[in-house]
Amino acid sequence: MFAVYPGDIVFSKIDARNGAIGVLSAGIAKAVVTPEFPVFIPHSDRLDGEFVKLILRAESFLTALHRKASGTSGRKRITPEAFLDLRIPLPSLAEQQAIVRPYRAALARAEELKREADEIETRAAEAFEAAGLGFEPPKPLPAQAVFIASFKDLDRWSHEGILRATLRIKDTEPKFPIIELGAVGQVSYGLQKSPANRPGRHPRPYLRVANVQRSRLDLGEIKMIDVSDEDMPRYQLQDGDVLLCEGNSAELVGRGAIWRNEIPHCVHQNHILRARMDMSKVLPEFVLAVINSAYGQAYFRSRAKRTTNLASINSKEVSGFPLPLPPLKEQQFLINDLFQAGRKAEILRQNATAIRTKARTDFEAAR
Repeated sequence: MFAVYPGDIVFSKIDARNGAIGVLSAGIAKAVVTPEFPVFIPHSDRLDGEFVKLILRAESFLTALHRKASGTSGRKRITPEAFLDLRIPLPSLAEQQAIVRPYRAALARAEELKREADEIETRAAEAFEAAGLGFEPPKPLPAQAVFIASFKDLDRWSHEGILRATLRIKDTEPKFPIIELGAVGQVSYGLQKSPANRPGRHPRPYLRVANVQRSRLDLGEIKMIDVSDEDMPRYQLQDGDVLLCEGNSAELVGRGAIWRNEIPHCVHQNHILRARMDMSKVLPEFVLAVINSAYGQAYFRSRAKRTTNLASINSKEVSGFPLPLPPLKEQQFLINDLFQAGRKAEILRQNATAIRTKARTDFEAAR
């Protein structure tokens, strides 16, 4: 093991080519690494730490690292000697700091925009839970640790959940009637992939868990599965279907999005649960917003079945989800507020990304 101190440069012999290289921050007084992570001590009178970090992430530097890698194709490494042999532009210390100063200011502005976006979404979510679900803000919890809890609860509940149960703190009841999701929608599984339904005479596009992200669909890669004409009415997705991940890892349980007929004649895999709502009673967007709320996520965490490192929820538990049900007009009003807040937050995040990109481009040009 080797000691690392603030300002030291550290890289991974295997993954340096992919950007696994950096400078230990001042927030860590001392660290240790194995021989797989060479340590270099820069001369502080010649190198500004922030300038070094930016140089190490420059595209030209990473390209040079790729060329320096040696060994077998699957386990190529960068040796300390190859690293030291690399060349970097080196203006004076004062010039380095002058180049870094606007970059640091740009990153601070980008981070400020990100915080604003997070605050907008947090306030919108709290307003939705208060108005849309009829919940009052949760009662404040004392700042104390919990030392005793049932082992069966440790994976299912957060520290907050265990503390509430231990102190027997109950939140107020919602003002709207609570009904089971299955009373206003039909929950069903999709197709199980097998050699028998490899693409053949009736190839159809199908959704996998990777396609269903939280509140959005990632349709960059769509695979095919064979589904007969007779089976298509049973499995074909329809506009407004709420798609929920059955699980695998804990964070995937209940992750969902809404299908809007993005791809014709599309079906879904059995690890995705489909909730087809009665739209005369409930809006799919409202259902998904409730599921994504703290209230909804607490339900899915508490009902998820867990093994050593897997978690999942079945169709019965999804059908039994206790859904607060305001009138349709109020559902639409609440969803509009959430959408507007989400749009404002997204614009702020796009601006933050643009600022970071410009800062990086300006740095590359200045150096």
